Amino acid sequence: MPHIPLPPDLPGIRGAMAFRPETARPLNALVEILLHAPNSLTAGERELIATYVSSRNCTEYCHNIHGAIAAAHLGGDEALVKQVKTDFTQADISPKLKALLVIAGKVQRDGKLVTAADVDTARRAGATDLEIHDTVLIAAAFCMYNRYVDGLATAQPDDPAFYRERGKRVARDGYVTVSEEYLAAYSPAADR
Repeated sequence: MPHIPLPPDLPGIRGAMAFRPETARPLNALVEILLHAPNSLTAGERELIATYVSSRNCTEYCHNIHGAIAAAHLGGDEALVKQVKTDFTQADISPKLKALLVIAGKVQRDGKLVTAADVDTARRAGATDLEIHDTVLIAAAFCMYNRYVDGLATAQPDDPAFYRERGKRVARDGYVTVSEEYLAAYSPAADR
């Protein structure tokens, strides 16, 4: 049960964002740039980074929804998403993405754990400075998003079909477009 009154029909971060649309809009704009906008890393690769960090933070809603979005970008490959969550070193992904996931995992624990050797490994695997930058920012941002979701004890559905359907929609339409629909439907809580 959420710690504050959140819309019961909007689980996870959506309920928290509907509670305070003024902060939701810039948060959605950031995730749109990081995960959906054109980039040299595919949207599926960037969603895998968000999924991996969220799974390490044990945030059910976030690793399930971003895993579903990643799968939607990756032709429905839910097995690959699961493999990235459990042991990405054995996943059928590029050496570059594996090197970036090492960096993301270190940022998730403590950004100071990222070493010059980690960055050099990523560069040797073909990562650009922009891809390294965005990996660090995705990992850092998802630590914040995860703590936002968990810190308010938001509702986190167990039904994989919920995540699968929503994942396809976000993969197709993006974060800002999809979020504006529920943000417009809810006015800020009158009694905060």
